[in-house]
Amino acid sequence: MDRYEVFKTEEEWKQILSSGEYRILRGRGTELPFVNEYYDNEKEGIYYCRACGQPLYSSETKYKSGTGWPSFWQPIKSSLVEEKEDNSFFMTRTEIVCSRCGSHLGHVFNDGPEPTGLRYCMNSKALTFKEMDLSDVDVEELSVIEVE
Repeated sequence: MDRYEVFKTEEEWKQILSSGEYRILRGRGTELPFVNEYYDNEKEGIYYCRACGQPLYSSETKYKSGTGWPSFWQPIKSSLVEEKEDNSFFMTRTEIVCSRCGSHLGHVFNDGPEPTGLRYCMNSKALTFKEMDLSDVDVEELSVIEVE
């Protein structure tokens, strides 16, 4: 039995996700920089896990890292993501996965801005963005959304 709240077989994930989404979220892939959906998104709102709909990042912590991927200096709550050691491609990195479904989101690096000094470098295909006015939203109280 899987330890995540949302558990699906890989065949079920393949039916739910597009091939590109599956390659990123379940296959731990990476999309091309600068030509992905959210790297230059400057709208106000919330970024959710594309696989399970869990809220992950706020536009309030998004910044232009110059890397070509959407980057954030922190998640909405640290419990929404998990860190895993990634030793692929002859290097050691810290992989970030959704704590609700275990899907790969991207990586975190120690070269981000203050106040955390972190750069959560995410794949657009791992995220769904919902535009909203955050002035009246308690981001700590956001709930899971239905993913399409």
